[in-house]
Amino acid sequence: MKALEITGGQELSGTIRVSGAKNACVAILPAAILSDEEVTVCNVPELTDTDALCEILNSLNVSVKRASESVIIDPSKMINVEITENYSKKLRASYYFMGALLGKYKKAVMYFPGGCSIGARPINLHLKGFEALGAKVTNDRNKYIVEADELKGANICLDFASVGATINIMLAATKAKGTTIIDNAAREPEIVNIATFLNNMGARISGAGTSTIKIQGVDSLHKCFHEIIPDRIEAGTYTIIGALCGKNLKIDNIIPEHLDSLISKLIEIGVDIEVGQDYLVVSKKDNYKATTVKTAVYPGFPTDLQQPLTVLLTQCSGKSKVIETIWENRFMHIVYLNNLGSDITIKNQTATIIGPTELKGVKVVATDLRAGAAMIAAGLIAEGTTTITNVEHILRGYEQIVEKLTSVGAKIRNKEI
Repeated sequence: MKALEITGGQELSGTIRVSGAKNACVAILPAAILSDEEVTVCNVPELTDTDALCEILNSLNVSVKRASESVIIDPSKMINVEITENYSKKLRASYYFMGALLGKYKKAVMYFPGGCSIGARPINLHLKGFEALGAKVTNDRNKYIVEADELKGANICLDFASVGATINIMLAATKAKGTTIIDNAAREPEIVNIATFLNNMGARISGAGTSTIKIQGVDSLHKCFHEIIPDRIEAGTYTIIGALCGKNLKIDNIIPEHLDSLISKLIEIGVDIEVGQDYLVVSKKDNYKATTVKTAVYPGFPTDLQQPLTVLLTQCSGKSKVIETIWENRFMHIVYLNNLGSDITIKNQTATIIGPTELKGVKVVATDLRAGAAMIAAGLIAEGTTTITNVEHILRGYEQIVEKLTSVGAKIRNKEI
């Protein structure tokens, strides 16, 4: 079994370059099958999630070639076959093939997706959107059959501004007849990047990044070249690490506007942070102030950063609170932070953190992707050695995290246990 071993107490300085956005990549690769011709996607991170999506593409007889940070996808000889449970359970984002296959072939057959266990993650909003476009949905023991004689544009109002549902409906509607309008759409930067990719292939999508997205159906999509935006969650994670143990740690290749909610919170706490055109420079300071953070859909504070931020709050003077509004199981990292020495209590969906506390290295578990990032952040400031198991979760979402942290002075290594 793989594990990470961290010797804490090192000062980090130098530059970390942020990779392409996982949450955009995992939708763009499935979306590529909507094209009738070869497409090239660059700034693709090397992640186990990316590998899993390429496996699914291969299972559909789609040609996939990887070169450096680019992936060339040719769906011209594609065959629409069932996506087996073995593939679909590897990652949550496998469900984007449902929207893409439905949009292209008017039929998709696949099993319920996998992913981190951070709470109930139903796909009912996706399915309701497909039905509004004219599809029939059948669930046979976790195998979903979604098919339609014809897809027609519709007005769809989401009950919740779901990123996944917004993207999946957008994929299915791209080649539907007529116009589709998605109200209460999610506004995340990744959705803008995905809409741009579809438009580069010939789609007609407007309003991405606002709460109303309009899709005018087209008959076909064609070849294109597209670049994935930088990963704002990766950037935020390393920025928080810089606040914990950095000295002029530069986080490079970012879009600062995507991190506004985090940057404002870090400034409020008292972090030394310089904001450049496409970078941040962060240094640890003493006497951080306690604060309250409430997660929300974009542009609010991202749920994907609350777990790493909780580690920083253990070093703030006073009583901090983290209120989680998105996922009900997003506090599974707290028990391990307390094992490391923090003073955190949970009531309902609120974590109360008393700080500052000294952390001491122990064996901990990465219960999910962002909890794993929190364990790394904690291990970097803990006295002694921290060993993190279940690291497969971390490798799903952070490209070359060991190499990147080692390059700026961290003592972190992979090991077999």
